[in-house]
Amino acid sequence: MIAFSAPPLGEVSLALALPLLLLASLAIAGVALVNAGLGRSRSAAQSMLGSLAMISIAVIVFALVGATIADGAAGPGHVFHFSGKPWNWAGTGPIALNGLALSPMRSQLALLFEFLALALAVLIPWGSGADRWRLSAGIASAAVLAALVFPFVSHWIWGGGWLAQLGLNFSLGSGFLDVGGAATVHVLGGFSALAVVWIAGPRRGKFPKEGLSTAMPGHNAVYILFGCLIALVGWLAWNMAGALLWLGAAPSALPSTAINTLLSAAAALAATFTVTRIRFGKPDASLCANGWLAGLVTSSACASLVSPPTAIFTGLVAGIAMPLLVEFLELAVSIDDPSGAVSVHAAGGLWGLIAAGIFAPQPGQFTAQLIGVATLLGLVLPLIYLLFALLNRVVPFRVDPDGERIGMDLHELGGGAYPEFVVHRDDSYH
Repeated sequence: MIAFSAPPLGEVSLALALPLLLLASLAIAGVALVNAGLGRSRSAAQSMLGSLAMISIAVIVFALVGATIADGAAGPGHVFHFSGKPWNWAGTGPIALNGLALSPMRSQLALLFEFLALALAVLIPWGSGADRWRLSAGIASAAVLAALVFPFVSHWIWGGGWLAQLGLNFSLGSGFLDVGGAATVHVLGGFSALAVVWIAGPRRGKFPKEGLSTAMPGHNAVYILFGCLIALVGWLAWNMAGALLWLGAAPSALPSTAINTLLSAAAALAATFTVTRIRFGKPDASLCANGWLAGLVTSSACASLVSPPTAIFTGLVAGIAMPLLVEFLELAVSIDDPSGAVSVHAAGGLWGLIAAGIFAPQPGQFTAQLIGVATLLGLVLPLIYLLFALLNRVVPFRVDPDGERIGMDLHELGGGAYPEFVVHRDDSYH
């Protein structure tokens, strides 16, 4: 549950970590609200219920199975030796969190951090599959991530695994650093979103045979923008908690982490606002919201490691790249990603991890970050796609055409989110 090399925490730091983690849960609420707002009105209730259901099954599966693999505190873990170096690839923690109450407070706080990280990670692809991804398939995918993918990645990075040991074994800085979950949460979630949209395909009418893609805007801009404000509170707490737990930062270093988080988000929003105004003549609310989130995602990797001017720079890059990547993926690659998770979370997380290596003062840190990024691209992404493709054969991802036509709320829940309002017919269905 914690890395062997993690610096010890004082009583003040431990006392601060718990309330910060409780506030961090607001990031989960914010992303769930953004996902709902970016989907269609006839799928809003399914979106919110799906968020709760996916979190529920994920944390249960992780408690029963995944935490054993992720644990880095219970023992030396599963290790194989290659070229005279130990490669720790899985933990050896107790089954079903046995003896949790007797564990050190540091271990319990690290486990809580992992639970929250997993909850956020499973929500990221849910928004990308909006309006056509079946609830049962979403729940099954959350179980797969909780049992097989997230625990290994978490152990490699936070649990003293081989990526964390790159510094010790090969003198590459402090090993691969992922203080706020840019890799373990956002890249993992963004890659899951990419696998979902590949497997499920685009929404009906999104890419007609003639002409460009059809615009399918989110149904509630207020949900989207308010979700961003809620997410900010959670992200500030999240990054500070990560700095305490994974860097052993002193309490005096936390205000700068929070400031860098805010600056990254603000710079990203300003950049996206400018890009969309130039591109479309007016700023786009949904893209600006995603720009804000892209800045927060980038800060997850480097808010604790960089200076305020650097935080502004990393946010600007994320905010410029995000809308351009959204447009490229939609128009050039025909990827239908309603929540923009691939551009926001996967791309934003990868950029933050690279930026952490570029601007970190330790020699070799950039190489360590590149090795981590290469692992995510070359191993984790193919693994997620393979597991989801196999899962799709057992629990089909795509809803049937009639269900997509009437909406996920009526089809899967028997009632809509807005029963007193007329839900307008989608002209793209013929």
